[in-house]
Amino acid sequence: MIEKQFKNLDEQLEIFRYKGLIINDEKYTKQVLLRENYFFINGYRHLFLKSNTDRTFVKGATFEELYSLFLFDRSFRNVLFKYLLVIENNLKSIVSYQLSKKYGYRESDYLRPKNFTPAPEKQRQINDLLKKMKRQIRINGSQHSATQHYASNYGYIPLWILVKVLSFGIVSEMFSVLKSEDKKEIAKAYNIEVESLETYLPMLANYRNLCAHEDILYENRTQKFINDTVYHQLLKIPKEDGEYTKGKNDLFALIIIMKQMLTDEDFKNMTIELDNIIQTLNYNLNSIKIDVVFERMGFPLNWKELAKIERSVDSEDE
Repeated sequence: MIEKQFKNLDEQLEIFRYKGLIINDEKYTKQVLLRENYFFINGYRHLFLKSNTDRTFVKGATFEELYSLFLFDRSFRNVLFKYLLVIENNLKSIVSYQLSKKYGYRESDYLRPKNFTPAPEKQRQINDLLKKMKRQIRINGSQHSATQHYASNYGYIPLWILVKVLSFGIVSEMFSVLKSEDKKEIAKAYNIEVESLETYLPMLANYRNLCAHEDILYENRTQKFINDTVYHQLLKIPKEDGEYTKGKNDLFALIIIMKQMLTDEDFKNMTIELDNIIQTLNYNLNSIKIDVVFERMGFPLNWKELAKIERSVDSEDE
């Protein structure tokens, strides 16, 4: 196995040049590479390469364009992260309200195994989940201000306080093992079918973590596919072999999920912020067109129309 050798900044520039990337300002480029990391910026090169077999840059591609795509992804990621946190907070509020109303507000009330699905194949998962939640109570009962306040003054931590320190992943898992009637009540708050919400939540949790850890976002694909929605139909997304070509397991699928889980005002604000970021990238691109970026993201060219469509149920047949 060939080992990867350390390359200094001058050598990094020479690699870029050798592959056909134009370096207009060496000093600026070195400053960026030192600050941002050659490896991470180079991860955005694929859209600027001639082909899958010819791994050199297209004619006229510059370092500034490559860095613009890097910054575009960072800005896009930051905006989505902000609104994913809104969805996370809303979900935790709705889940804690439903369960507290039905099962009580003390740990001894809401952490009972009988509050969850009776399905035999889910019992081990439920027990593991309850252990995770009790561990969070032990840890955060003294370290988090809200949980400390309730533990010290009342002797218990209500679910609407505990959810603040639970990860999105744990809340998503909690939803997956609830009783069917509780799932329906929670899904009703979003006007979403239970089956769809069960698909959405782990996808949202994964994207939240991706954004938090600054992984490449714009070309991400998920293993799960969302159901067809009325939005696919109204945006006239093309089909191949009876399946929509965009908005199924790509970044636009996430946007469709967020359309259904954010308020209209939040979604419109998010659309404006994302469009500003896209326009900035479009201005900075010369060797490739913004359409190439859209295609990799799974975005239809009319994606902004989504903000104008009235929120509806999540099946295009209803």
